[in-house]
Amino acid sequence: MRSSLSSSVFMTFIYYLVLRPRYPGSTRDAIAYMKEKDIIAQLQRQIGLCEDMKAYRQLYDLLYERLFWFSFSFVKSKEAAEEIVSDVFIKTWNIRDKLPAIDNLVVFLYTIAKNFSLNYITRHYKHPQVSLDELQLDIVSSVTPEDLYISSEMAARINDTIRRLPSQCKLIFQLVREDGLKQKEVAAILHISELTVRNQLTIAAKKIAQAIRPQLPAPVKREA
Repeated sequence: MRSSLSSSVFMTFIYYLVLRPRYPGSTRDAIAYMKEKDIIAQLQRQIGLCEDMKAYRQLYDLLYERLFWFSFSFVKSKEAAEEIVSDVFIKTWNIRDKLPAIDNLVVFLYTIAKNFSLNYITRHYKHPQVSLDELQLDIVSSVTPEDLYISSEMAARINDTIRRLPSQCKLIFQLVREDGLKQKEVAAILHISELTVRNQLTIAAKKIAQAIRPQLPAPVKREA
C-alpha cells in the first residue's frame, strides 16, 4: 500500500511540475497570462466589428511567436514558418467580418496554422507525411532548472526524454506546457479526442518520471 501511495504522489508531482503550463516570470506575469483570454476576445470584437487595425496588430504581436514555433515544428524552416503565420493573419483579416461568430479564436488560428503547415509539407516534400504519428516534428519545448527548482542534471534528463517522445505526444506536450492551451483546445486543433490528449500527456509524464526517478533521494525509513 505504501509503495502504491508513493507512486501516486510521485506521478502527481510530475504532472504538477512538468505538465503545468509554463507562465513566464513572476506572479504578475501569470495573472496577466490568465487574463489573456479576455484580451483576445476584446481584440476579436474590435477587429470584427470595427475593423480596428490597431487591435489587429495587437493580436498579431500577442500570438505570433507561439504560432510561429507551432508551424516551425511541422515545416522545420523558419522562413516557411514566418510565411505561414503571415498568411494565417492575412486570412484572419480577410474574414474579419466573420470573427464575432468564432467561439475560440486561438483554436481557430492554431488550426489554420496547422492546415497551412501540412499544405506546405505536401507541396514541398517529395514524399510528404501528413499524419501526426508519422511526422518528425521539431519541438522547442524544454525545461530549465530555474523553471522547476531542480538540478541541471535532472533538467537535462527531462529534456532528453522530451526529445525522445513520439511526435504526437511531443506536440501535445508543447501545446499544453509551452503554449498554455487546455486539453479540450488541443484536441480541437489536432482533430483528436480529449481522451487521446490525456493519454498522451500520461505517456509523457510516465516517461519523464522514469527518467528522473534515479535522481531522486531515497525515502528515509522511519524506525519502528
